[in-house]
Amino acid sequence: MRIHRRDLIHGAGLLGFGLSLPRSQKAAAEPIEASYPPTRTQLRGSHPGSFEAAHAYTRDQLPPPKPRRLPEIFDLVVVGAGISGLAAAYYYQRQFGPDKKILILDNHDDFGGHAKRNEFHQGGRMHLGIGGTHNLEYWQFNPVVTDLMNDLGVDIKTLRAQSTFDYGRTGKSPYALWFDAETFGRDQLITGCSLKGPPSTSPLLFLDQFPISDTAKAQLKRFYTLQQDLLADLAPEARTHYLRTTGYFDFLRDLGGLGAEARQLFSKSCHGSWGLEAHCLSVAEALGDGLPGLNLIGETPSESGWDYPAAFFPDGNASIARLLVSRLIPAVAKDVTATSIATQAFDYGALDQAAQSVRIRLSSTVVRVNQSGGLVGVRYLKGGQAFEAKARHTVMACYHSILPYICPDLPAEQKAAQAYQVKYPLVLTNVLIRSKKPFDQLGIHGVSCPGRMHASLFLMNGINTGGYEHALNDPGAAVVAFWGSLSPPASALDLRAQLRASREQMLALPFEAYESEVRLVLGGLLGDAGFNVDRDILAITVNRWPHGYAHEYLDLWDEDFAPGQAPHELARARFGNLTFANSDAGASAYTHTAIEEAFRAVNELRDLRS
Repeated sequence: MRIHRRDLIHGAGLLGFGLSLPRSQKAAAEPIEASYPPTRTQLRGSHPGSFEAAHAYTRDQLPPPKPRRLPEIFDLVVVGAGISGLAAAYYYQRQFGPDKKILILDNHDDFGGHAKRNEFHQGGRMHLGIGGTHNLEYWQFNPVVTDLMNDLGVDIKTLRAQSTFDYGRTGKSPYALWFDAETFGRDQLITGCSLKGPPSTSPLLFLDQFPISDTAKAQLKRFYTLQQDLLADLAPEARTHYLRTTGYFDFLRDLGGLGAEARQLFSKSCHGSWGLEAHCLSVAEALGDGLPGLNLIGETPSESGWDYPAAFFPDGNASIARLLVSRLIPAVAKDVTATSIATQAFDYGALDQAAQSVRIRLSSTVVRVNQSGGLVGVRYLKGGQAFEAKARHTVMACYHSILPYICPDLPAEQKAAQAYQVKYPLVLTNVLIRSKKPFDQLGIHGVSCPGRMHASLFLMNGINTGGYEHALNDPGAAVVAFWGSLSPPASALDLRAQLRASREQMLALPFEAYESEVRLVLGGLLGDAGFNVDRDILAITVNRWPHGYAHEYLDLWDEDFAPGQAPHELARARFGNLTFANSDAGASAYTHTAIEEAFRAVNELRDLRS
């Protein structure tokens, strides 16, 4: 069974395969305190304090301290307050009753998991950024997800109608490349072309402007010019085998005639869409993601079909998490709806109150889960102290590769399957700038950066949903999103070594390193348009996700598993009163997958009762 990564619309058919926002914007309902989690800047995502205990007591095998047992017995403990964990609590109430006592534990200081909300409040108005999970792929919703969205009041047509955001492709020049002096010898902005896009964005006519060697330019000119099916001699089955078992960089070298310098330009092209280096992908996967080369195998790339018609909230799917929390714990926000959720302030003090049926306990790292006497014991650390909660049922809605450490009684085969699912690292850095006028002067709203840490950046203007408004043409303050992953060292050869090396590198970098990167890029890109990094950068929030995208199966690195024997299927098998959610359980890095897996996990508990 082969599960492929990105069902992108543009891949269909390939291979036959002042400092203020507009005055109309509503500000937050109440004053925002500096301790309010969404407003915290610098290092977020896997922020300091969220992972050290897990590393010490799981990875490094430090014996966990003796816990103090909580007096009450919960009906359900959920490990992980991301969308899957919150949805599991929602479905549990549906299945077992709204009065059931539910405790949700999360190691972060905010709920939502990868659906992270970034707020900036400079100039007396709120500016929102997406800190992780971006959007809703509504065309992939099954009835379970559609029913949840309907219950939460999320109207896809309205979201679509109220958004003009398109990942930076809304400027006068929808596509642009920026080559930096540190990597390429000079700063060079080239508008009108892309290394990954429809035929009209081909860099063929712009190659003489590229700050690369004449040899690399000549190789690229031949590569883009050649129109020939170099696989014509292969039978259909052999052709498919080649496309699925050959690495994209080998294809570029062997059929495309590109040397190392030319190939390297494409290395980070899939950092945002996959969280991987392009050389990790097969030819089929890379071409399906929009990278060039169809002309070498007799295919004609389509100009149409490059729209990605997702639905957006201005804080990404953090709004979905917030809607779920407001449904589970109404006291956190009064009269909140999907049409006001983006501007609604939440009372975090109401998350963990003994009188309510659902409690969300943040900054609580689970280090051990055991079953005994028909109950599940969940040991966690909070504030330097150890506690143990007892529950009749437990849903593990955290990422799978940590489960073998905190659930030692699981069968060996199940733990091996969970450990197999190494996540793909992701970083999303949001920068509030004083004005977007320098972008307008250059005619761009986004740009790809083949030589830098973040593979791309784009303005977040144009999402006017959830009660929030930030017009596409507003010249004032704006959030710039830097998106990508971290390239592993050359010494990391196999995929998992690369993923782990990128993860360690991401955690080791201090905030100052990310800040320096942002200043270098914005200064080099916008400096000639009057941008001053000391004056015009107002705030920086780095959302680093060393355990980012769910592990989805790759042509070059994963076998064709028999039905029911794929690692994610073995990993999510119910164990006693313990079930497993999270997008890892579906081997698919999407919000709708996280919801589907929460539904399945709770149904398994229902079936256990019957």
